Amino acid sequence: MEELRYQVDLLSALNQKLTSEEKMLRLICETSSSAFLYVNFEENIVKTLANWDYFFPGVEIKDTKDIAKLYAEVEDKYVLPLRELLFLEKTKLQSDSGIIKLKDGKTWVECEVSIIYNEGNFPTDKIVRFKNVSKFQNQNDELTYMAYYDVLTGLYNRNYFVRLLADFVRKAEEKNTIVSVMFVDIDDFRKINDGLGIIVGDEVVQQFGQFLSEFKSDYVVVSHFNADIYCIAIYDPCGNRSVEYIYESIQERISSPFLLSTGQEIGISVSVGVAEYPEAAKSTLELINCAEIVMFRAKGLGKNAIQYFNAPILNDFLQNVSIENKLKEAVFCQNFTLNFQPQYHIEGKKLRGVEALIRWKDSDGKMISPAVFIPIAEKNGTIVPIGCWVIEESIKNYAAWKKKYSVDMILSLNISAIQYKRHEFIDNLMSIIRKYDVNPNDIELEITESVLIDNFIEMTEKLHVLREYGLRISLDDFGTGYSSLSYLKGLPIDTLKIDKSFVDTMLTDKNARIIMDSIVYMVKKLGFETIAEGVETQEQFDYLKSIECDCIQGYLLGKPLPGDELEKLLMKLG
Repeated sequence: MEELRYQVDLLSALNQKLTSEEKMLRLICETSSSAFLYVNFEENIVKTLANWDYFFPGVEIKDTKDIAKLYAEVEDKYVLPLRELLFLEKTKLQSDSGIIKLKDGKTWVECEVSIIYNEGNFPTDKIVRFKNVSKFQNQNDELTYMAYYDVLTGLYNRNYFVRLLADFVRKAEEKNTIVSVMFVDIDDFRKINDGLGIIVGDEVVQQFGQFLSEFKSDYVVVSHFNADIYCIAIYDPCGNRSVEYIYESIQERISSPFLLSTGQEIGISVSVGVAEYPEAAKSTLELINCAEIVMFRAKGLGKNAIQYFNAPILNDFLQNVSIENKLKEAVFCQNFTLNFQPQYHIEGKKLRGVEALIRWKDSDGKMISPAVFIPIAEKNGTIVPIGCWVIEESIKNYAAWKKKYSVDMILSLNISAIQYKRHEFIDNLMSIIRKYDVNPNDIELEITESVLIDNFIEMTEKLHVLREYGLRISLDDFGTGYSSLSYLKGLPIDTLKIDKSFVDTMLTDKNARIIMDSIVYMVKKLGFETIAEGVETQEQFDYLKSIECDCIQGYLLGKPLPGDELEKLLMKLG
């Protein structure tokens, strides 16, 4: 009897324990945001627990055959992955997980499976948990988008474009075909940004990017590199995916302005550089660089153009880069020298003065022509310290020669437009003149028409100030600009230098001779002095004398001389 009572008490205690655990499990399921599918293989029991109706409303699972109903609840491409997870026991794995997307198109679900096997390695129980991971998946999608796409235009970004282009290049190497790269840049985009605002600029970039996206395909990758630059890669270009077709389509589109959301109409033009694998380069980055280089060549040729890669363009670019790097070092070390070319009055061949000319021998001992390095210096800003050095060195030498030889002559200095436009230019110049106690009347500043192009009135006022200080003003390279004649009336100049191109052709070209005669006659009537540049023959000298040109400069009477050689000339004159 006691034994029976003990057994009853034990069963009661066990039942109470099971009831408590059942309550706990029920509470866990009710408060869980996940859904569970339980399968007991031995008794063929299937149960759905917790938040089942949230994930699969109206889907009842009563036995193992009903599990197939879940396939209709997910997007088609996730049916097979879900099937593999739900039948995991057949692979003898104890657990696995995967992410699927429901048919509503917005809910991402992590499906996690755990299986219990008996000693005979047969499955006895399986639990499948469904957890909503949409928030994390969407965040991951955003990160993926940011990694691959440009936020402003929706096109591929630069980094992902490079990866896709690399795939094109590898495939082209295997298939022995071509990959073209188009580097597209909106011309004068800064004027849009600065003049109309960044928001307008962004919308122009977006609209043009949307147009370029129309060319996207399995063979064409379109990207927005940055600002106003786009890059297009074309695998095996032909037909409507050829460079020519895309460029002509671009030209047709930009022939009409873009209509912005503000109602404004903005017209643009583009410069395009094209490089092809394997002709231009055999690596991805080199291919992009080559396309960029020839794009800049297209801009240099007047913009709104397309330029194809060729070896001379690359060589010129690399040479300019090399010169630019050496030039910066030369500026730092002041590694320049000066030559001085004499100028003579035609009557009596008396010395009028000398023009200071900069010379540069690079670190390799090679002479670099001013025609090559001066434009580079003007582009990168080193022309300012170079110009300051030329002014001071020239005036210092001139002051020493004046005192030593007492020769009456003029020192002519070439002034860059960039140098001239700086606010401190006049003050710095006058400070150097006073420092070496030179008479301003002996200094002549040679300016070109480019000085006056941007702001004629302001630049002319500066010339008047210089004239008031007593300096002489010479207009250099006359006849090469677009409107030199229109400048003469209001310019405070003393001398006009006739460009060498007229001197070279005046004896053989009737039109050039007529122009030369007219210039000299007109300038003399205006009261200016005339200097003809590049006079190399006696015939040229005699003709210039016959039309009463005042002075000449050129190899006939004097080549550019180093300072010590010029001193020998001054010693003879003294």
